[in-house]
Amino acid sequence: MIWESRNKSYPESQNLKVIGQGKLNGTVKISGAKNSALVLLAASLLTNEKIILENVPRLTDIEKMENILKNFGVDLVFEKNKLEIDSKNISIKELPDELFNGLRASFFCIGPLLTKFGEAKVPLPGGCDIGSRPIVEHINGLKALGAEIIIDERIVKAKIKGSKNKLNGTQIKLKCPSVGATETLIMAASLADGRTTIENAAREPEIQDLCQMLNKMGAKIYDSGKEKIIIDGVNKLGGCTHKVIPDRIEAGTFLIAAAATFSSITISPVIPIHLEAVTKKLKESGSKITINGNSITIKGKEIKGVDIDTAPFPGFPTDLQAPFTVLMTIANGESKITETIFENRMNHIDLLKKMGANIKLNKNVAQIKGVKEINGMDLVGSDLRSSAALIIAGIIAKGSSKIYGLKHLDRGYENFELKLKNLGIEIIRETSKSTFKENELIIKPSTEEMSKAKAA
Repeated sequence: MIWESRNKSYPESQNLKVIGQGKLNGTVKISGAKNSALVLLAASLLTNEKIILENVPRLTDIEKMENILKNFGVDLVFEKNKLEIDSKNISIKELPDELFNGLRASFFCIGPLLTKFGEAKVPLPGGCDIGSRPIVEHINGLKALGAEIIIDERIVKAKIKGSKNKLNGTQIKLKCPSVGATETLIMAASLADGRTTIENAAREPEIQDLCQMLNKMGAKIYDSGKEKIIIDGVNKLGGCTHKVIPDRIEAGTFLIAAAATFSSITISPVIPIHLEAVTKKLKESGSKITINGNSITIKGKEIKGVDIDTAPFPGFPTDLQAPFTVLMTIANGESKITETIFENRMNHIDLLKKMGANIKLNKNVAQIKGVKEINGMDLVGSDLRSSAALIIAGIIAKGSSKIYGLKHLDRGYENFELKLKNLGIEIIRETSKSTFKENELIIKPSTEEMSKAKAA
């Protein structure tokens, strides 16, 4: 039996209608971090004992990972935002490629499966089309730990060499601080024989959250959050209860939306240090930021143009580049946005220009001259973060906008429009008879009104 998504017939013709020139006011409850919850779900495969995850966001990406685990034989009980995971009946087997389509985080399963069972078969990952995200760092690291790996017709087949059926601790130096590779290798090394060191490791908060949960399970991991992580392999991992950290990207999205609308809101709960790069730029651009424990209050004021370069943590996150670009379209003066992580993450620029923004794009560098206002229109988001950015653009625009491609938005933002509505934004989810062909990035209009729709 193959477990399938509850949202298999997801209506791609859904859109969000946004009435522009809105103001935000109130408090936003920040959900658990998607990028953390996904890897923690994969890490649950490392033990036969129960894992209880709290503060898990209800997202389509989480649902996809649930379906993958169910097909491995994992028992899952989801109640509100608490997920109980029981992997005692797990069996190693090759799953259909369609289960892994559209979810890059599905590849995280290879580390736990390999180190626990001695072998793994996992399809190459999917996800947003925002650029090249090779898995070579994952593969080379697993090979260094003693795995034999073959890629055959999009299936990655990994097996531990030798008769011990156990990975061996080793020294690994990543060529780039890949978040996914760092997480994959940490999980694989947690049950390896001996000590593993990962140099040039990624330092993102989600990696630190993974290490904290693994240590609760009995792992011996040191210096997470630093460029060199040390893992002493153990023979067995147990169960635990762990609370997923707040989503710093969702938090940053709401802060930017408030700044762009000259609004005052409070976001909570957050871990302020996770947002330092963002709050620093928001202050620089004119907003007033107040931190009180696990909450941040922003008061948006006159916006000044500032430059950003995306960078791995603790730098400015690439996931907030598109929303911040929207903010800069109405700033006083000029700004420069440089995307250094993903080569295809400027798809929103053309749409912002159609709305009236003054932007010149040269490869992955956007030169922006702020304008007084942009105009609402019908738009299609092509990835998760650009979809959120287009909604912010719709909120600040003159007139109304319709944002399509919501299957991307629903991958990573829990109750996004409801939270905006509670802050005072006029926004509603609609369903039309139109059909959306994502591979062509077009909308086939069923009415004259839809003929103006464009795609990012």
